[in-house]
Amino acid sequence: MDTQQLIIDTAEKIFTDHCDKALWDATEQGAFPTELWQQIVDNGFHQLGAVNSGTETRDLFAFLKVCGRFAVPLPMAEILLANQWLGTRAPAEGFASIGAQAADSLVQVAWGRKAAIVLGVASDSYEVNVYNAATVSGEGTNLAGEARDTLVVDAVEQQIQLTDAPYAQLALARVNLMAGCLQAVLDLGLQFAAERSQFGRSISKFQAIQHALAVVAAEVAASQRAADAGVDAMGTERFEQEVAAAKARVGEAVGIVAEQVHQVHGAMGYTYEHRLHHFTRRLWAWRDEWGNEFYWQAKLGQHLAGLGADKVWGYIATPS
Repeated sequence: MDTQQLIIDTAEKIFTDHCDKALWDATEQGAFPTELWQQIVDNGFHQLGAVNSGTETRDLFAFLKVCGRFAVPLPMAEILLANQWLGTRAPAEGFASIGAQAADSLVQVAWGRKAAIVLGVASDSYEVNVYNAATVSGEGTNLAGEARDTLVVDAVEQQIQLTDAPYAQLALARVNLMAGCLQAVLDLGLQFAAERSQFGRSISKFQAIQHALAVVAAEVAASQRAADAGVDAMGTERFEQEVAAAKARVGEAVGIVAEQVHQVHGAMGYTYEHRLHHFTRRLWAWRDEWGNEFYWQAKLGQHLAGLGADKVWGYIATPS
């Protein structure tokens, strides 16, 4: 068994035991999932992709797909990328998180209220600002109830120069989380359709339901491939463009998949007591974080327009 499959299998076992509706509900009320975090640390998952961890960056993103599939209520994307960027400066206790740079503050910091170190990323920079001192000026949440805080920061302690744009890396992390979450939503739709009976037979036998789930399956497959393409492009000149295409494509899939699967579930899927909304609300929230599809479509369009009409097809048709 290769390293990546071992990581995936172990993560699935841990998340199956710990990620349930009770935990999702508790974290939405502001409780930090301490027990789950300790399981992550005990198994070394917080160091995936980091220097001397024995793992690669693609292992990090494969793990994030699993996190998305189980709606893990921890900021694993921010923690893993922050640890990779910080290297030996990664905190020995607690975790580092990341927010969008806004003058003397950071916004949308995932669990910023609990972070030991915070990093600031700007959309147009290859540099990451590191702050050891930060004050929480506002505690908030995204649409899924995940902690997203505003922090006031002092002087920059360190600047880290990256070869791949950090903003695009964070967008790619969201792409992989969404790809995993989309798979979970499809699985919920298939399970419900098989179990729910109407007019004396399973609703999975109705052509309208079959068509809806077929559309969802196609969107999920396209999202998985888009996520993989973004990861494969890391370290190449096409990285930001591949991320732009992936974030836009998966963002589009979110709207289609959430609508179709909620329709398959009918009124039951809209209740708070059902678990479906914990996944679809994360999809809607992640869709907008680190650039929505309109932002990345504009980026990609600007790049293609800059190539000139004679070079666009060659760029699209050439894999690298």
